[in-house]
Amino acid sequence: MGMQISPSVLNANLADLAAEVRRVGKAADWIHLDVMDNHFVPNLTFGLPVVESLLKQIDVPADCHLMIADPDRWAPGFAEAGAGSVTFHVEAARRPLTVAKDIRAAGARVGVGVKPGTDLSVIEALIPSIDMILVMTVEPGFGGQAFMAELLPKIQRARRMADSADVDIWVQVDGGIGPDTIEQCAAAGADVFVAGSAVYRAADPALMVEQLRASAENAARP
Repeated sequence: MGMQISPSVLNANLADLAAEVRRVGKAADWIHLDVMDNHFVPNLTFGLPVVESLLKQIDVPADCHLMIADPDRWAPGFAEAGAGSVTFHVEAARRPLTVAKDIRAAGARVGVGVKPGTDLSVIEALIPSIDMILVMTVEPGFGGQAFMAELLPKIQRARRMADSADVDIWVQVDGGIGPDTIEQCAAAGADVFVAGSAVYRAADPALMVEQLRASAENAARP
């Protein structure tokens, strides 16, 4: 698998999500949908009904990032709605292994996310049941934040954990990813990159996606 770019719509025009997804055209590997409930994080975006409606209008696979309380209850519904990947936060789940199994049973790839202050040891038992580790490189809740470079060793550790598994596990990074930071993350072992402001504030979002991918691929070369 090569480097993948998952543009986040958090800094796009939320009043016309389908049109914003089309702005990245076929350049994006995924479209990153930040679902926030104003409980797990101090921000509110949209929920399952909006995602269900959007997925009927777009062709890009949906990468749903659930920054919500009680993913045990809600996460499988996003997979059932047609999301290709559903990521929940280990800090919010009561029974994370059950959540992972339920997402996979509903037909989506399983991601588990960790906040900057959460040690990766808490997800070790989940490794056989997930498809992606999401390392947050900002505090979750708002777009446009500065990348936390002190988390690069955590990305490296996530890569080692993923490589030690018997299955193909991706390492995703989310927060402050752009032309100035993506190479560092790729060199550390990330292979899926969430970019919001960098893409949607660019004059040509689709071109920016291609440029970010090229930078990541260049940095990841031996």
